[in-house]
Amino acid sequence: MHNPNPRRSFLKISLLGAAALAAVGTGYQLTHPDPGPAKYTLDDNAKMVLAAVIPVLLQGALVGDPTAAIQQSMQRVQTAISSLPLLAQQEVADLFKLLALGPARRWLAGVDPEWREASHEQIHGFLQSWRVHRSPTLQTAYMALHDLVLGTWYGDESTWERIGYPGPIKELR
Repeated sequence: MHNPNPRRSFLKISLLGAAALAAVGTGYQLTHPDPGPAKYTLDDNAKMVLAAVIPVLLQGALVGDPTAAIQQSMQRVQTAISSLPLLAQQEVADLFKLLALGPARRWLAGVDPEWREASHEQIHGFLQSWRVHRSPTLQTAYMALHDLVLGTWYGDESTWERIGYPGPIKELR
């Protein structure tokens, strides 16, 4: 009576399974080529995140109709994103997709309600926790949000008078 070695059988089956998975993966890649990074346009989820984050980052700077000011800020952010290299645009897209996911919003950002229902204090707490987080990845994500919103807001000439900035030196214009 022949008693096969169970360990050899397991190894053979594992190797066959790995080879089958590799073949299927290769076939999928050949029939569905990756188009590579594409221009990113703010989608509804990104706009929802920005609508929550902009008033907190620009606290005290928004004048007049806050809804209109937030929309203007979103347009400026979109313009800034469009000027980034495609890979950087994809990273920004990934950040907004991550923040739009409920579990990620709760676990990574610490914000339980949907973004549109989150309080100013909850969003402020999320931003501050990422600003000083021990993870460089979350600190970088915070800086991306911070720089996209504040950089585009204060980079716009229409906001300069409110903060007393006379503009660049005339010789540099």
